Amino acid sequence: MAADWRKSTRGRGRPAVRVLLTLAAALLLSNCTTLERQGAFPEEPAAPVAAPKTLAESPGGAERKKLVALYGGDYRWPKAEAYLNSVLVRLAKASETPSQPYRVTILNSGVVNAFALPSGDLFITRGLLALANDTSEVAAVMAHEIAHVTARHAFLRAEQERKAALIAQAARVIQSQQKGAEVEASSAMNIAGFSRLQELEADRVGIAVIARAGFDPFGASRFLNSLARSSALRASLIGQKGSDKPDILATHPSTPERIEAALQAARQIGAPGIGETGAPLYLQAIDGMAFGDDPNDGAIRGRKFIHPRLGFAFEAPEGFVLENSAQAVLGVADGGAEALRLDSVRAPQGKPLPDYLTSGWIDGLMSSSIQPIQINGMPAVLANARAGEWNFRVAVIAYHDDIYRIIFAVKALTSEADDKFMKSINSFHSATPEELTQAQPMHIRLVTAGILDTAESLAKKMTMADRPLDHFLLLNGLESPTLKSGESYKIISN
Repeated sequence: MAADWRKSTRGRGRPAVRVLLTLAAALLLSNCTTLERQGAFPEEPAAPVAAPKTLAESPGGAERKKLVALYGGDYRWPKAEAYLNSVLVRLAKASETPSQPYRVTILNSGVVNAFALPSGDLFITRGLLALANDTSEVAAVMAHEIAHVTARHAFLRAEQERKAALIAQAARVIQSQQKGAEVEASSAMNIAGFSRLQELEADRVGIAVIARAGFDPFGASRFLNSLARSSALRASLIGQKGSDKPDILATHPSTPERIEAALQAARQIGAPGIGETGAPLYLQAIDGMAFGDDPNDGAIRGRKFIHPRLGFAFEAPEGFVLENSAQAVLGVADGGAEALRLDSVRAPQGKPLPDYLTSGWIDGLMSSSIQPIQINGMPAVLANARAGEWNFRVAVIAYHDDIYRIIFAVKALTSEADDKFMKSINSFHSATPEELTQAQPMHIRLVTAGILDTAESLAKKMTMADRPLDHFLLLNGLESPTLKSGESYKIISN
């Protein structure tokens, strides 16, 4: 729920209620990555070192600003910026185009993602930096993005899409609408395959670049393995079973396929143990960095969502996993069989809540189900809706100058499911002082393992409501709970 959350939902047409569950599941389960103090840093963050070259504002500046805004704005953590830029200098020199200017922007998002613009702008989220465990891993991500830029992948794919659109349009005009649809479907598969090949090529080229720069080429496969574990953990939290079936429309190769290809590319360079990993310096660079959602945009604490700035709190039903986005809070449960959405719009002046509910913003509304009620002293209206095979429980609540909309989606709206949804709807309330305290920002903290420390004992220090041990192992790239005394490990705390 970003700072412009209400503005982003205000004034739009009908939300795509029919695809609510698909949208929520995709946002929750997709990881879109394209891919110790040693005197190096002072106590307080220092000014960042210069990037390899300064990129002048270009015609792509508007696109850059739009992308940065989409991910919550840029995140200023100067010691991480300084370190990433120093790594980027080495990567740029080892790349195919050492004169190409690059710069890194850290995005204020807990989502694990990285991408690049043809201008040489690289973007890495806080979430990705938290997941990486050493310099060679994050170097592999940046080198992957450099490979996209040097190979002009974005331009080549855009050309493929443009040609495919022209061919499909010609088929519709010359033959028939059906033939045009067939050509369009075939083109979509071809473009997806082309994109997957681009990703594998960027992995391969990126691994060669980090090796030439002196980093461990096996860093790429380690990070991809952490990415796969992150996806698996998120899926297991909602009971989502993994699928081994290939997706011919996927634009990225499966993560296992990428891991195997990355391992093969690294083995062709040398045996494990070659190159610099740079774990201590990297961990020092991200020590203290914010983790997860920015509380200014709302904080997820287990099943509870708290928004300190807007002053409300809401609790999802048992089994739901929540995700905060710029447009809404989304939730999924029961392996994707249930979903929820919470968003808001500015309350239209002079329009009663029942009139707003029936103003056409939701499809399939059942007029006979409309019921005005009070929720914790706030005016509200309930209703049911149906679209396709999905049933929806809808609530609109007037709070301050806004209308908050809560929508639950389920195939069969049984009395048991409705009771569960209603209990959640009735949990919407003004946040208490204790809840506002719970919404304090979380940070990455480094701790040094003592002789008696175990993964379990350090995990207990984590500010994580769900499966703290699993999150501790994931964030530290550990396959087993065995720790090494004297080494630094990441925990999450206030």
